[in-house]
Amino acid sequence: MQTFLFLSGFFLLLVIAVFTLAGVTRIQRCGRQLLIWLILAAGLIFFAFSLVTFIPDNTFNVTLYRLLPELQFSFMVDRLAAFFVAIISIVSVSVSLYAIRYTERHGTDTSKNLLVALMALFILSMILVVAAANTFCLLFAWEIMSVTSFFLVMHEKDKKETQKSATFYFIMTQMSTVFLLFGFLAMYHYTGSFDIGRAVGLPSGLNTVVFLSIFVGFSIKAGVMPFHKWLPYAHSASPSNISALMSGVMIKVAIYGIVRYVVFVLNPDGWWGILIFVFGIISALLGVIYALKEHDIKKLLAYHSIENIGIILIGIGLYLIFQANNLPELAMLALLGGLFHTMNHALFKSLLFLTGGAVVEETGTRNIEEMGGLIKTMPYTGVLFLIGSVAISALPPLNGFASELMIFQAFLQSFIMTSPFLKILMFAGLSLFALTSALAAACFVKAFGIIFLASPRSTEARKAREVSPYMIAGAMILAIACVVLGVFSYQILAAFGQHLPIPNLMIIGLLLIILFLVTWLVMRLSANRKVRVSETWGCGLPSQTSRMEYTASGFSEPILTIFRPIYRTEKKVVREFHDAGRSIFKEGNAEIHTFKFFEERIYLPVAHFTQRLSSIVSDLHDVDLDTYILYSFAAVIILIIVIGWAV
Repeated sequence: MQTFLFLSGFFLLLVIAVFTLAGVTRIQRCGRQLLIWLILAAGLIFFAFSLVTFIPDNTFNVTLYRLLPELQFSFMVDRLAAFFVAIISIVSVSVSLYAIRYTERHGTDTSKNLLVALMALFILSMILVVAAANTFCLLFAWEIMSVTSFFLVMHEKDKKETQKSATFYFIMTQMSTVFLLFGFLAMYHYTGSFDIGRAVGLPSGLNTVVFLSIFVGFSIKAGVMPFHKWLPYAHSASPSNISALMSGVMIKVAIYGIVRYVVFVLNPDGWWGILIFVFGIISALLGVIYALKEHDIKKLLAYHSIENIGIILIGIGLYLIFQANNLPELAMLALLGGLFHTMNHALFKSLLFLTGGAVVEETGTRNIEEMGGLIKTMPYTGVLFLIGSVAISALPPLNGFASELMIFQAFLQSFIMTSPFLKILMFAGLSLFALTSALAAACFVKAFGIIFLASPRSTEARKAREVSPYMIAGAMILAIACVVLGVFSYQILAAFGQHLPIPNLMIIGLLLIILFLVTWLVMRLSANRKVRVSETWGCGLPSQTSRMEYTASGFSEPILTIFRPIYRTEKKVVREFHDAGRSIFKEGNAEIHTFKFFEERIYLPVAHFTQRLSSIVSDLHDVDLDTYILYSFAAVIILIIVIGWAV
């Protein structure tokens, strides 16, 4: 059964990709929609495969093709890999349903067909990375994933912003591959095998080198700070269904790589957990802080992906710290919290990107300042976006609360450790983690309020209408999953033998529903039956306009002021007056500028240095042939010496 399901899903996605690319200029709308339905079917097949592998803990092995004895396309899916296959397949099903109508909204037939083909290949490549049994197969699938996602980011290639985003993404993803390749070759040098399981028991020094290489390689793809800069650019430039796949799933493939190697392959030292923990805290806190300043809805969501990747790394880091201090129960609680949050983030972040994409399609802008009042014209989208907002804000009883509560529980019990340093680290980490959760809630109060409440702020927002039922249905699957995995989290974890110290959110959910109904009933019975319709009081002005509403800038301004040392905030205010004495105000505007620290202090200096170095190398090519041969000979000699010393 496992072999049939895996191969069926594999060849179905491969055939869809090849067939669509072959007929990219000929396939019409009906054929294209049929192909998307087949992608959805492949997602269901892989979801069934993950269930029959995960529930009975039945490890799956298969070899598809053997190039050489050590170079073979072989796959191994255990419970960890099956868990990530389930994440990929659930999101893929929802995105495919959404894409049936979304894909038809703009572009030529050729561009739409290309989008479908690359989406199928992208989904397949992510599953193959997770299922790879050796580093050769993993790296091969990893590069397919990187290349297909690059072309998907370049979907609207005529826009300058898209070109910049794709350049950022391509450079960073290739850097990720370089680090991974170095780590994998170091393991092969010692073991003589590309098999992942054979890398257990590396010498201490090599173990550390491999860890650092692999951690940096996967962290770049996951968007961990300071390797994150590609993520807001790429996610904002991609089509919304692809943004959901990249933010909801692709960066989780990198998390899979970290968990697979750090937890199950390498022999971790105690400081590894501290390093991962610190990177997690920095990513979580700065991710949400930078999200608060964003008014581009897709960039805002992208920065929250950085925040939630940080939360997942906190769980992994706590696991390693607790393991090093002989606290296996706390270690398991932290790891399960991190993995559970991996699934939960995939669900609610994909939900937010799909509903946010629907809003962008209807309003024609990503700037939330030009939206407003959409709950009246897009009620289903608004409710689904609200569910995603509640989940990502970690409010009970949804799934984001359940997984973050598990990590909080691990924090709160960590003070039994005897090391003063670790106690201080845990206290600081808990404080910053709590701050992160509060800021995330504040950010989505801003996002939902500015987008959906009050009155429309633009003509486009006023004309917006609800999107296709297919797009609603795709997002609704994810919303239902967010509710189910939250309300029934205790029962689901208990069903898999994990009796963890978390509350029964089903009871809490029922209490919240009862409280809401009682409150509504009391207000209904005690309310004054007289009805009076009038405008909201506007400080004596005769009529209300959308310019009188609270803006995203106004909402964020106090927070930008508080975190001014991080943002390097600059405020510019321009006022015009009717009279020379500047006593009668006419109009004005205010702007808040923030300093792009990582881009201007890290990325651009490196880029400028590389450019200067390239110019020097280019100048060397202008020398005569004899000198050029001398340079080449010297480079070969140096390379031989270095390789000989390493061996």
